[in-house]
Amino acid sequence: MRLSRFFLPILKENPKEAEIVSHRLMLRAGMIRQQAAGIYSFLPLGKRVLDKVCAIIREEQDRSGAIELLMPTIQSADLWRESGRYEAYGKEMLRIADRHERELLFGPTNEEMVTDIFRSSVRSYKDLPLNLYHIQWKFRDEVRPRFGVMRSREFLMKDAYSFDLDFEAAQIAYHRMFVAYLRTFARCGLQAIPMRADTGPIGGNLSHEFIILASTGESEVFCHRDFLGLTVPGEDVDFADAGALAAIVRDWTTPYAATDEMHDTAAWDALSADDRLAARGIEVGHIFYFGTKYSEPMNAVVTGPDGKDVPVHMGSYGIGPSRLLAAIIEASHDEAGIVWPKSVAPFDVGLINMKPGDADCDAACETLYAELGRAGLDVLYDDQDTRAGAKFATMDLIGLPVQVIVGPRGAKAGEAEIKLRATGERETIPLAAVAARVAA
Repeated sequence: MRLSRFFLPILKENPKEAEIVSHRLMLRAGMIRQQAAGIYSFLPLGKRVLDKVCAIIREEQDRSGAIELLMPTIQSADLWRESGRYEAYGKEMLRIADRHERELLFGPTNEEMVTDIFRSSVRSYKDLPLNLYHIQWKFRDEVRPRFGVMRSREFLMKDAYSFDLDFEAAQIAYHRMFVAYLRTFARCGLQAIPMRADTGPIGGNLSHEFIILASTGESEVFCHRDFLGLTVPGEDVDFADAGALAAIVRDWTTPYAATDEMHDTAAWDALSADDRLAARGIEVGHIFYFGTKYSEPMNAVVTGPDGKDVPVHMGSYGIGPSRLLAAIIEASHDEAGIVWPKSVAPFDVGLINMKPGDADCDAACETLYAELGRAGLDVLYDDQDTRAGAKFATMDLIGLPVQVIVGPRGAKAGEAEIKLRATGERETIPLAAVAARVAA
């Protein structure tokens, strides 16, 4: 993509309404634009990162055995009355009516709807286990939306829902999602710590929040330092091996870790001072087991091995991709701007032509642009006739992992400079070696 043809509305000044780093940088880097309180458009740069994050989430959900579908944003109030949550959910639910005065709502979550889908199609325990997920926009009418997409009213959510015959099978489903979440966040460049958590309005009695440590975190968290050294399961993890999954979960839940709401002071005090890590944290995912909380009132039953109908055991598993963008920035930035992990960067490489119009510069950049593309890299080519300082500032602000810089002298000498955004390390190499080096 040539920058001269891309839509990238960079802001030079820090927006006054932005209170935290991620909100400030997302606005300045032209990733988002506020349309109303807590409601944002994702501009092209932001949409590219959002798509990268969603792709990773999909790959790990699919790897774990979950099956994707797509449910609507607008739901019937009748379903929520069946579960007993329509009145109980509170003012965060946006209640609406259509022209026929039918009561509807803009979905804040999808337990009721997916339960209705399940009960209309599944009859036997032989069709279990089943885990259905989708990535869909949600709306919760927060009384005080703030921090940009970190706490917005409209947000993108990956929500998965498991259906199993009994608690033992449901626990295996919970473990699958637990491990899938560890892998998902690690692939997004984050070190997420699973912590015991309150289940909130979704209900249930088994719940973990996945927290990244950040000074701008919304809540206080407490954990053992051992978490900083735990190894995330690799691609070869066997999601069909219940014993192996249970062992991974045991390793990741044995050290102490809890959010402020679930904090056990006595257990915390029993740890040595060197082992304690108290910090601020950002929630990036939340998983629940809630048994038959929805299947009983909504009559979602299957015929068991003994021929009797039993309500299925359910769990739900959420990740907010739009929120995740902000969390990644909170965890990975410097004074100059964003530092994207390679896996979610909007472009792999920023190619900077220091002097458009110079024959050598233009020829070298055009050649590199083509070679980098052939190497499978996504390139943002700054072909604009602007000051060198502005070019460097823009590239640092938007945080692409690698910058390839071509100036008149280098082009004449057959050389380009490579800069690594994360470290600032620079190296001058022959033009002919650039594509292979960057692609390595």
